[in-house]
Amino acid sequence: MRIFSGIQPTGRKHLGNYIGAITQYVALQEAGEAIICIVDLHATTVAYDPARLRSDLYDLAAVLLAAGLDPERCIFFRQSDVLEHAELQWLLMGSTAYGELTRMTQFKDKSAVQEFISAGIFSYPVLMAADILLYGTERVPVGDDQRQHIELTRDVAQRFNSRFGETFVVPEGVIPEVGARIMDLQNPEKKMSTTGGTPQGTVYVTDEPAAIIKKFKSAVTDSGREIRHADDKAGISNLLEILAVIRGTTVGRLEEEFAGAGYGDFKLAVGEAVVDYLAPVRERYTQLRADEDELEQVLATGADKARGVAAQTMTRVRRAMGVGPARAGR
Repeated sequence: MRIFSGIQPTGRKHLGNYIGAITQYVALQEAGEAIICIVDLHATTVAYDPARLRSDLYDLAAVLLAAGLDPERCIFFRQSDVLEHAELQWLLMGSTAYGELTRMTQFKDKSAVQEFISAGIFSYPVLMAADILLYGTERVPVGDDQRQHIELTRDVAQRFNSRFGETFVVPEGVIPEVGARIMDLQNPEKKMSTTGGTPQGTVYVTDEPAAIIKKFKSAVTDSGREIRHADDKAGISNLLEILAVIRGTTVGRLEEEFAGAGYGDFKLAVGEAVVDYLAPVRERYTQLRADEDELEQVLATGADKARGVAAQTMTRVRRAMGVGPARAGR
């Protein structure tokens, strides 16, 4: 089974990224051929600082490796090092409907708050589809917010196959049942986010223990006393889901364990569990981030492997579409 997922090098990665996506990357290395890509081309669709983008990319590479991503067991690379991603995006545009892109939730959300709307934001989902389809992907581990993009990718692949012949594998998304949406600790009605979240409500993977404990102690809950998962208890429900993922248990068992406990004790227990959960990653990250040359070497080696797969796909795509040379080698 071939597994692909991409992650943007924008901002520091938080607990939601870690639980919703990064831990899946690590676990799925054993499930088949895992291809993990830092999608820096996606990050250029909005205003950005070039130096910051490069620094954030190294930060992310170090976090992923520290979390357990193993270049010997997966293909790990930088998107812009494999030019076939951009080529396939363009070729897929003809199999993508304008109306589909206008209905993308992320496009509508971003266009509502940004003064300048780049064409890249609009066509972003097609590049994501190219990322996935380029590698014959069968499974795509993603967060809950990417469901719509996975469905578009499936539609584009099926439409292409129907028009040009069976060329692409139609992938399926893999979304965790628990922890798919980790919410902001200060605004539990809103997803934890590097860009749209609150500073005190966002727990970063590389936060120091004291900072993590402080954020959980100040987490917004409600005026009640029961520690249970319910629609009207968004803050407590979020904390229960976080702890359930970390402990590898169920929300129901946690409700039994903390029955009668106070909110303060419960929030501290969750904070301490998160500190222990992230400690090995934070320590290894510090070591890895110090050697940018080594990070570049890891990414370059992965890009060489990725190109080998991507080139084969593009040969089939060009042949099916009638573009490029009629015979290989010309």
